[in-house]
Amino acid sequence: MPNRAVVPITVEGLKTACSQCNLQELCLPYGMSEGDINQLDALVGARRKVKRHQHLYRAGDTFESIYAVRTGSFKTDVLLEDGREQVTGFQMSGEIIGLDGISTDAHSCNAVALEDSEVCVIPFANLEEISREIGSLQHQFHKVMSREIVRDHGVMMLLGSMRAEERLAAFLINMSQRFTARGFSAAEFHLRMTREEIGSYLGLKLETVSRAFSRFQENELITVQQKHIRIRDIDGLKALLSHLPNV
Repeated sequence: MPNRAVVPITVEGLKTACSQCNLQELCLPYGMSEGDINQLDALVGARRKVKRHQHLYRAGDTFESIYAVRTGSFKTDVLLEDGREQVTGFQMSGEIIGLDGISTDAHSCNAVALEDSEVCVIPFANLEEISREIGSLQHQFHKVMSREIVRDHGVMMLLGSMRAEERLAAFLINMSQRFTARGFSAAEFHLRMTREEIGSYLGLKLETVSRAFSRFQENELITVQQKHIRIRDIDGLKALLSHLPNV
């Protein structure tokens, strides 16, 4: 495994204070002491703005940093052998992306902004070095990685055991929970991804996703206006999943 250069800490890095970020309970600083968070402040190398539809990184790029989504949202995808893009995840503010590059020192997927976004750049070599000194940071980083594993298992269950309507219901419930964790409405939110991207993620054709949305609206479970979603009956959506374990 090649040695990674430690990126020098700069004054600009100190301006990205985790201690003043309203996402810290969703991100790496959660559960850390004030003193440890101050050290984490110095770890963040810079902030980077990514315009809508631009890549944060591409598959094959050298792995150097992980990224905390500060504002906006992203999708990750891989290119299949037949040229199609397979969406592997959607990332929101407070979540970490870029972990796919740790094992091979190269990114295995693409990360694309779904809207104008900003990320905190965390050089991985620095993270490894400081984690040796700050046990709470290492513990939280392990929790972040565990969260990604759990999410991957959830996607496998979506693709392996659910019908189309169950997959979409699980997706909407998950999005509702994630918006709630960020202080937004659990019942009304704007989906930044397209129907086609949702279908790719859920393993469904575009037409199937559109029919499921229409059926949910006809059954008064949700109201849909383009990408704006209003959940009218969250219990009704959950009832679609009631027979499934651990949903």
